[in-house]
Amino acid sequence: MRIAAALVLSACVTGCATYRAKPLPEQASSAASLSQLQGYDPAALSLDLAAIERLVLLNNPDLKTQHARHQAAQAQRRQDGVLPNPSMGGSVGYLISGPGDATAWTASISQDIASLITLRPRREAAKANADGLDASLLWEQWQTLGKARLLVIDLVEGERQIALQRQAMEAQARRESHIVNAVQAGNMERVAVASDLAAAADARAALNDLQRRQLDQRQQLNALLGLKPDVAVPLASSLPAADLDAAAIRAQFDSVSRRRPDLVALQLGYRAQEAQLRAAVLAQFPPLALGYDASQDNSRVRNGGPAVNFTLPIFDHNQHNVVIARATREQLHQEYTVRLATAQDEVDALLAQYAQLDAQRQALAAATDDAVRAASQADQAARAGLIDLRNATDLRVAAINRQLAALVVEQGMLEQQAALELLVGRGMPTSLEQDVMAP
Repeated sequence: MRIAAALVLSACVTGCATYRAKPLPEQASSAASLSQLQGYDPAALSLDLAAIERLVLLNNPDLKTQHARHQAAQAQRRQDGVLPNPSMGGSVGYLISGPGDATAWTASISQDIASLITLRPRREAAKANADGLDASLLWEQWQTLGKARLLVIDLVEGERQIALQRQAMEAQARRESHIVNAVQAGNMERVAVASDLAAAADARAALNDLQRRQLDQRQQLNALLGLKPDVAVPLASSLPAADLDAAAIRAQFDSVSRRRPDLVALQLGYRAQEAQLRAAVLAQFPPLALGYDASQDNSRVRNGGPAVNFTLPIFDHNQHNVVIARATREQLHQEYTVRLATAQDEVDALLAQYAQLDAQRQALAAATDDAVRAASQADQAARAGLIDLRNATDLRVAAINRQLAALVVEQGMLEQQAALELLVGRGMPTSLEQDVMAP
């Protein structure tokens, strides 16, 4: 008896986890330079879109926490798939009086059978839940990359817009200086040139707005990279022109349910709920435990035999859990259906917007070229004294405004292309579900 107790105690102690305190840090800070980023190449003079995406994947603070969430999900998966422990019991009855001559004892061991019946669907549900979380984490990574891609587009195109707006402001500043001198000399009335002075002020305000937006977007990109806000990130001066194949996007959408991580996560969540519903249905059967009981009385009479313990399902036969599991499955079914339909609508809407922007780009191209030629001719005429500075500046600013409008359209096309690639999961493998569920 003592040997058996020692063996049981040893089995319980072996493999037990230990506790070690891990205090929170007193202070923490983001990286103060690009050289502190994992994967950064010091030889790179500028970072293109692919380089930024790689650095975001390696250094984004939010994505770094995903490893811990993955570990927690896997731990829960292992816990939900563990076999239930057998139950043991025993008692000792010391002889106090009477004709007996020995110590009485009882011992029993039993195993919960009902939990074994539901073990397989519970394991399936735990695996699907863990895989679904991994797919959700992958979707978060994909969305973070999409945000970084849009920020790079806005920053690169924003620098080009700032350069053009600065030219417009400088042209109007020269005219403003000329006008102020003429007004002070009494050669012009301020009322007559009020619109010119207001245009110069508007040009400065527009440049200030662009610069403020550029600073905000640079700080957002730094946050995605895990950098302090004041770190300068050298970006490429230009991006490849927008080149979207609408037919290819529609073709890729046909397999979007196997490519987009959020849809795969919903599928896995639905699969987990299916398994949980099966487990709830199986749990309707009465809880049953099988085991073996042995005993000895004070006169050394021993007996032993199988033991059965079960609950009569008179009032509660798990009907409420079955109803909850079935309703949850219906909710997930509806959510997936709506998400898939919404994705289709979003793709159709963005394709229509991209086509509209492309038509506007083509219409602006000829008008922009004509305005640039007219501005160049006006500059030559102004230098020859054929027209005054005021009219030459108007033509110059008009050409710059046309170029700015063209840049805005190009930026919109790049943004729509990036959003479409995000929506259809372009770049994701079509076997994403199998990859996520691989052991």
